[in-house]
Amino acid sequence: MKARITFYGFLLAMFMLSGLSYLHAGEPTEQLRAALDEGVEVLNRARGDGRKRKAEIVSRLREIVYPLFDFREMAKRSLGSHWRRLDSKRQEEFVSAFTELLENTYADKIDLYEGQKVLYTGESIDRNYAEVDTKVVGKKGESFSVNYKLHRADGRWRIYDVVVENISLVNNYRSQFQRVIANSSLEQLIERIKAKAS
Repeated sequence: MKARITFYGFLLAMFMLSGLSYLHAGEPTEQLRAALDEGVEVLNRARGDGRKRKAEIVSRLREIVYPLFDFREMAKRSLGSHWRRLDSKRQEEFVSAFTELLENTYADKIDLYEGQKVLYTGESIDRNYAEVDTKVVGKKGESFSVNYKLHRADGRWRIYDVVVENISLVNNYRSQFQRVIANSSLEQLIERIKAKAS
């Protein structure tokens, strides 16, 4: 159940976050809102069924929403101390495969969007780090927390982790990766991720 909620929360983060209600919204929240509201418009306006529609949605969302995410930082944190064992070329390969893995995993679930609302519940900023706290509310009143951890990179706020009901996406992947490395090797992990992403 927790894994499903974590997955769903990240899906909302990448494709669906909308309907934010503000008490006080600072720069990180405003930046999220601008791009993600535009992403929701893409979802709402999309017509048709099948692969063509989904490919069109993913292509547009990649342009709009992906700049919000620091996939390199997410990949680095997910790999933990093993990141330093890779040379720059292998690091870039890992980031590329990790990003594709996330896209392929979550793009297939776009149809889960049913107009859920997200309420803004808080924001904290500590120099170059920030956290935006939200609550996702479904049509039947069910709700869960989704918090976004951001840092300043390349002159803007970018997401490096999504925490759903206290479950970190990055920590979740790190645990999985550590198990694979412990049972095989770092190289084997990279090859597995590349295979899944292709």
